[in-house]
Amino acid sequence: MAEGSPSPDTPDPRAGPAVAEGSPGPDTPDPRAGLDMAEGSPSPDTPDPRAGPVVAEGSPGLDTPDPSAGLDMAEGSPGPDTPDHSAGLDMAEGSSSPNPQDISHVLASAFKDLYTGDVFDVDMATNWIESQGEDSVYEDSYTDELEKLLAEYKSRLMEADKAEEEIIQAQARAKAEEERVLNLMKADAGEHFHKMGLPPVASSFRWIVDNELLRKNNLICPEDYITEKLPLAKAPKGASEPGYLKGTRKQHAFSLDKSIYLPGSVTSVSSTPDSSLEAKTMSKNTKALQKRAGKESKAWKAEEISECLARLEKRQNYLKNPRFFLPNTLHGGKSLVISQEKVEEIIARRKAEDTKGDTSFVPVFLANPPSVLFSYDKAGQVYEMTIELRNITSTGQHVRLIPPSTSVFFIWPGKYPGKGGMIAPGMACQYTVQFIPEFLGDYEDHILVESQVSEPFVIPVQAKVSLPVLTLPDVIDCGACLVGGIKTTATLCRNEGLRTGKFSIMPEKACPAPGSGVAVTDDFVIQDPFGIQPAVLELAPGQNATVEVVFFPYLPEASQQTFTILCDDYPVSYVTVTGVGELVALELLFVTGGESKPELGEVTHVTTQHLIRFEPQNPHTTEEKILVIKNSTHVELPFFWQITKPNLKPLTPEETAGFTKVKYNQDTESAFSLNPEQGVLLPCADHEFILTYTPLELKSYHSVIQMVLRDIPESPCLEEGMLHNIPECRVGDVTALEIEVKGSTEPFHLLLEPYAIIVPGENFIGVNVKKTFKLWNNSKTLIKYTWETITACEIMEVQPHTGVIDVNKCCEFVLAISGSKPGVISCNLQCHVELCPEPVVLHVEAAFRGPFLCIDVPSLWFGLAKQGETVSRTFEIKNLCQVPAQWRMQESQVCLAERNEEVSPFTIEPSAGEIPPLGLCRVSVQFTSLQCQRLQTVLELEVENGEGSHLPVFVEVQTPQACLISSHLVFTEIYTGVPAKATSKLFNQTLLPTKYLWGKLIGSQAALCSVVVSPASGTLGPNEEKEFCIELSANTVGELKDLTLSCSIEDMVEPLFLSISGEVKGLHVIYSVPSDNGVASGEGQMPQSPCELLLDFGSEVAFKDVVKRQLILTNPTRISAPFTLEAEYFSACLLPPEPGACPYLVKRRGPVTEHAARKAKSEYAAALLSQGKGAAFCIQPSTGTLKAFQQLTIEIAAYNNMWGEYQDNLVCKVGDLQPKLIPMQMTVKGCPIFLQVTGPQPEPPIIRFGTQVSGGSPVLRRVQLNNPTPFDIRLDWEIYNHEPDDEKLVDLLVLFGDPFSAMDMAGNEAASSGSTSESEVMLTLDPAAIPCGSIYPALETTDEPPGSDSKEKEISSQESTREKIISVLMRPHEGVPADSPYSIAPRQIVVPGGGSSDVYISFTPLVLPDTEAELCCEGVVLGFMSLDNKLARVVPNKVHRSHGYDTPPLRVHMEAILRHPLLEVEMDHDRGMVFYSVASDLLPARPSYGVLTDSVITQSLKLMNCTKVPLYFRLFLSTPSTPFSLSSADPKKSTKSSHSKKEEREQQPQHVLYPQQNMLVKVSFHTTLELLKYQHLPETQLLPGLQVLQLENGERKLKFNQNLVIEHSNYTTQLVPVTAYLTVPVLELSCDRVDFQTCFVAQTKTEHVFLYNRSSCRSYWTALLDEQKRPKALEVFSIFPTKGILEAREGEAPTREILQISFAARNNTDYEAIVTISGMLEEKPCKLHLRGRGKHRGKVP
Repeated sequence: MAEGSPSPDTPDPRAGPAVAEGSPGPDTPDPRAGLDMAEGSPSPDTPDPRAGPVVAEGSPGLDTPDPSAGLDMAEGSPGPDTPDHSAGLDMAEGSSSPNPQDISHVLASAFKDLYTGDVFDVDMATNWIESQGEDSVYEDSYTDELEKLLAEYKSRLMEADKAEEEIIQAQARAKAEEERVLNLMKADAGEHFHKMGLPPVASSFRWIVDNELLRKNNLICPEDYITEKLPLAKAPKGASEPGYLKGTRKQHAFSLDKSIYLPGSVTSVSSTPDSSLEAKTMSKNTKALQKRAGKESKAWKAEEISECLARLEKRQNYLKNPRFFLPNTLHGGKSLVISQEKVEEIIARRKAEDTKGDTSFVPVFLANPPSVLFSYDKAGQVYEMTIELRNITSTGQHVRLIPPSTSVFFIWPGKYPGKGGMIAPGMACQYTVQFIPEFLGDYEDHILVESQVSEPFVIPVQAKVSLPVLTLPDVIDCGACLVGGIKTTATLCRNEGLRTGKFSIMPEKACPAPGSGVAVTDDFVIQDPFGIQPAVLELAPGQNATVEVVFFPYLPEASQQTFTILCDDYPVSYVTVTGVGELVALELLFVTGGESKPELGEVTHVTTQHLIRFEPQNPHTTEEKILVIKNSTHVELPFFWQITKPNLKPLTPEETAGFTKVKYNQDTESAFSLNPEQGVLLPCADHEFILTYTPLELKSYHSVIQMVLRDIPESPCLEEGMLHNIPECRVGDVTALEIEVKGSTEPFHLLLEPYAIIVPGENFIGVNVKKTFKLWNNSKTLIKYTWETITACEIMEVQPHTGVIDVNKCCEFVLAISGSKPGVISCNLQCHVELCPEPVVLHVEAAFRGPFLCIDVPSLWFGLAKQGETVSRTFEIKNLCQVPAQWRMQESQVCLAERNEEVSPFTIEPSAGEIPPLGLCRVSVQFTSLQCQRLQTVLELEVENGEGSHLPVFVEVQTPQACLISSHLVFTEIYTGVPAKATSKLFNQTLLPTKYLWGKLIGSQAALCSVVVSPASGTLGPNEEKEFCIELSANTVGELKDLTLSCSIEDMVEPLFLSISGEVKGLHVIYSVPSDNGVASGEGQMPQSPCELLLDFGSEVAFKDVVKRQLILTNPTRISAPFTLEAEYFSACLLPPEPGACPYLVKRRGPVTEHAARKAKSEYAAALLSQGKGAAFCIQPSTGTLKAFQQLTIEIAAYNNMWGEYQDNLVCKVGDLQPKLIPMQMTVKGCPIFLQVTGPQPEPPIIRFGTQVSGGSPVLRRVQLNNPTPFDIRLDWEIYNHEPDDEKLVDLLVLFGDPFSAMDMAGNEAASSGSTSESEVMLTLDPAAIPCGSIYPALETTDEPPGSDSKEKEISSQESTREKIISVLMRPHEGVPADSPYSIAPRQIVVPGGGSSDVYISFTPLVLPDTEAELCCEGVVLGFMSLDNKLARVVPNKVHRSHGYDTPPLRVHMEAILRHPLLEVEMDHDRGMVFYSVASDLLPARPSYGVLTDSVITQSLKLMNCTKVPLYFRLFLSTPSTPFSLSSADPKKSTKSSHSKKEEREQQPQHVLYPQQNMLVKVSFHTTLELLKYQHLPETQLLPGLQVLQLENGERKLKFNQNLVIEHSNYTTQLVPVTAYLTVPVLELSCDRVDFQTCFVAQTKTEHVFLYNRSSCRSYWTALLDEQKRPKALEVFSIFPTKGILEAREGEAPTREILQISFAARNNTDYEAIVTISGMLEEKPCKLHLRGRGKHRGKVP
């Protein structure tokens, strides 16, 4: 029996068997457990650490873990707050929930004092035995019996502890095995394991726990409730397929020497032979044998098992039956109540919405009823209900119920259809739910049902009180009622309770005394002004009844009364009745147009409150007004309207103006009416009424309209006797509102505009004439009209014929008049208006006439006609009237008589006919000319019954005649072979078109000339003057005298002749240079004199610059001639490009990039300069044709690739003219040498050595020099430094001899390498460029004669070739000549033409002072150019080149920056490299085994090179003996190692960091026991940089200071501070002495002492008792606990441990002892002095 369970003598009727799982937890300790508590156990207020539940299998952990079992539980066992879900399928029924039920109140109520009374505890019994005396026999016998009982108790307690320890160890081993199997399943399934919804693994607890031991202690073991047979085991494999993927295997019996079984199903995963298999095959008989056999028997058993299982697996490799899978899994079993399609749909939805938290699943069990509801009416009584769980799947299932957490609900163990707790498909298990209410009220909870499905389902549990409940509202509102009236309100109520109840309704202040004003009967209860019936209701459960509340107000006020409802002996309830008494109140809110006020002296009705006046109206018209009347009461008021005659007599004193009774004096002749006439006024609502005024006669109307309310109660008389009964209600009709209305009438007012219509002029007969007019309605109402129609001799009609005209509106009408015969019409047209006694009259007058014809042309022109031709013209005749017209046309007889002709030359077709109304007729007239004349006549048009008209006719008859405007043509400019053009005019002297034709030249010079006339033939228009272009070509030179051109005219006998004359000229060319080419001239394109004609390309032409100049060739003649231009010496050798091609893109076609364009341009220039002369002149175009009168611009581009002064002549040849020589000159300056790395550029190149370390190694740069010229150039180098304080501006140089003479390899002057002397230089010209014969200037320019200028140039060139002895030179200051820090080698070098050479420039870093952080070193190297080849220096009369100081040198700037080496340090924290460590880091998980030797804390820092140069450095600590260590560095960055001079630094490797690289360095702090000893040493013996810090709160720390040294390659150092704080534990006792005073022998007295830890470090302490004087003191004094761990302090308060010091005297004497408390981390020991005295107890009475 587990400790703390109820006694077997008084079993709890609901407690069931004493099971291991489900026993009460330590939260509810058993008060009777005091008899069985062991010696030294805690007091009853503190739960016994060993009294926890003895859990057999899978039970959830407790809220408070067992301290005694904490160190013995296996790693990974479930925590106290986490239930073990892996054992869910194998748990016994009735397992307890995580919060077990407390049934102590049930036991206390059943056993009274026997359960709650105090007991004789163990401590008292032990003290009695130990303190017994020697002089009492009775005391000895009593003590012997007490010892036997105590021994038996201890024996049972040890057995319980043994059973508990066995269960805990079995749980730990089972948990470890289950986790191992689960991890294997997860590894096989992968990351999708949690989505598969697999059940937990089978529990191994049943195979590990000792069932016999559980039975021995009266505990239920797994074998008692698990009846399934053990499955056969299979041999283990290396990599087995997960069990949930295998099929079902059919079991076959087989025989072996030893039966081997495995727990769980066949599909469980096999484990390794040496771990879990042996644990699984243990049974109660083999377990002891295997323990004794040891490790030797494990190997051969595992091999034998593996072989047997391997043979068995080959024969039984079956798939698992799908029906045993869960319905929620893929291919799972079928549900018995849900279709398979629905199951698949649910599984698919769960799979799709798995991440959305969907909770839909296929149920496994079906609960009946689905919810539990208890109805009760008494507290403390027991109620029970049975629930049934039916298996609705196709396989057997296990089920587990988690009971409700509320203490009033309890679940009895379930009843299963079979053994083992398995529920077959379709079968059900039953559970009894018990409910014991503690008080009347509603309870709610739930039962959690768990099965193989991962989602449990919930069965709600409710309990409700079953009392009679009357559903009568708390407040009954009767609403509003008129004073004196009665209102009844019916309310439906119902008994919603579960019992029949009799309900009595009575006033709240009911009093039996008579005359209290309250009348109470069985059927009616009255409480003024309310009454309720019936007063007594007896209703069965669910029965309905109607309660009527009567409200009879006396005053217009709100009333409220409260009634009491009684029901048997149940609580009293109340109902409040409210109501409002009101008087009739009506209000006129709105009237259309507002209310009217009586005028001064106007007579009105005596009792009306309102007056409404209508505007004057016409008879039989209607006007409406809207009235809005509000019912201000909360009661519906029925009403009707009546119209009466006004009472114009004044009121008598007896009459009042209030509500009056209805008087029926109807006004039968009234013109007023209302709509609606009757109805009901809704409470507090606005109502609209329409008041209509319809006068019939021309008079005034006056009436009164009254609103009469029906059935209005009379106000009651308040008498004393009426308060006891409901008063009688009397009703009648009341006039509530009177309104006086007035109205008048007036006649119609109509107006015509205009009042008469007179049609002006005459109109054609049959033509419809329309006129518009208006009719205005100025009446008070709209009118309806109708117009009459006249159809006697004429037709008159008005549109619209009939209609309606609104008030103050007009209508526009159209009058249509049509006449049938000529004449004047005059009549009156009437309009009849409805309800108007007289019509409206419109007067009309109009005149008409007959047909009229019109000709569309004013005259008929036949124009000019040739004699004998026939000419035709047409025109149209239009009928402009609506009647047909007869007509006839002929030439006037008067005109014929004037010409003396009888027959007219005109033919008219047709000449007569009839034209329909508004029709037309086309007429053609032909004329035949018989003679030349000018004819003017008239054609007459005659119209029947109408007016005729006349048509003038004009005709002109002529013959052809033409002439030349000028018969002589003079050509002002004619050039040989060039066509010349001139114009001549031909005039047609008549109006007839005339044809012409030009002939050939006639005369003696006609053979030498040719002529082309444009146009050569054509037609001249009437009186046309036409211009002709005559193009003449002459093949001779001189004057033209005998030359004539003929022209023939049609129908003329003689042709026309044109004589031609002029002067023929030859070819002439003019040369000129634009003014912007550098030549001063008056105009840019005017020819210059022979001495001014010069092509100057400039005296400052940069190297390789292309300079262009222009030469203008002007041809003032009309003759075109070919031309050729070329340079005499510096000619280009490139062929002319293709037409339209770019000169710089000779080889490329199509689009090119900018780089390609520059390359093509460079190749083009190199091709032009390929002759190696240093310059070339490219002429574009060099050949071509100079067209007539053309001014051609020739572009001469000068290319160069060498400096010098150039001169040459441009040879120009045009046609057959003599060649022309034009001089050209150009001076090129600049340095051609450039660096390969920079390329040619205008700015001097800069060589940057970057940032260097102060005092570092020299830096060398190789520089390649390119010479693009065709000549070898010698360079002599000079180096200058730029200093900041150098203020010098110029340098004066005095030179002796050649300053830059050629040197040999040894540095001595060498002979000139040039072999060609000036005398040997010959000027060679291209003979093809100079034509044969003499060369002389063309036209205005001549060759330059030899004069004084040429002699001077020759003399100067000779002088320049002489060697200079002394030279004085002034130049800009370049700097300070120096050879450091920059140097160059070699100092003299020859760069071959078109090639390159290398020089080496080095920079040696200086030592930078410490005061300067940075130094900028700037310098310049100058390379002076010289030409050793004399032919390269000068070509007579063509080129001259200077050298040495006379030419600009090659300038190269140099820059470098010196800085101190510095690494940027980046740490993990902003506080720096600071370590915080505690001494407790040396404590392992189990400090009892010892402490660690070393604890390391490592921090990283990053070293970054933010400079632009590599930095070489070493890392080491300033003091190697400190607890810091440089544990590691990044080996990838260590590329170089060297050794310093000092021995301690030689072992440190050298590192290098390149620019923008970083390096990770790890610094470690080592905490050791040796460091902890320094806290007790004096300052003189401490390590360097160590300080002991004692804080005010009692905490102690050790501070270590150190530096991380970064030594650079130039031996400069960089320090990084490193600090560490080591916190050590500090122990302190609350007191240093404990005195127990005098105690009885064998009586234990306990005192408590607090042990404090004031540091932020944990401490493992031990307490030892030291002997003092008396050796038996150790047996008397005891301390608990003797060791432990004090956690680190959190906050200001220190942590503490309670030390329990016990004293039990053995004899009558004094005892003393010392307790020494020391720690394992060098804490200062604490001593506690103990003292006590023993004394024997007296006899027992």
